[in-house]
Amino acid sequence: MPGSTNGSNGSTKAMGVLTLGGLVVVTAYTVALGSNGWLWFGWVVLGLLTLAMVMTQQSN
Repeated sequence: MPGSTNGSNGSTKAMGVLTLGGLVVVTAYTVALGSNGWLWFGWVVLGLLTLAMVMTQQSN
């Protein structure tokens, strides 16, 4: 299967794209409808998970 050797690297990249997309969505929601603390909390958790994935990839 093509790309199977770097599958974890691909998932880290996808997680990064998802995190950046989430930031755009949360920011747009905040501008349009006002701040929602739960959305920002969820984005921070997603960002921390992405950071953890990046850090574990660098250590391997």
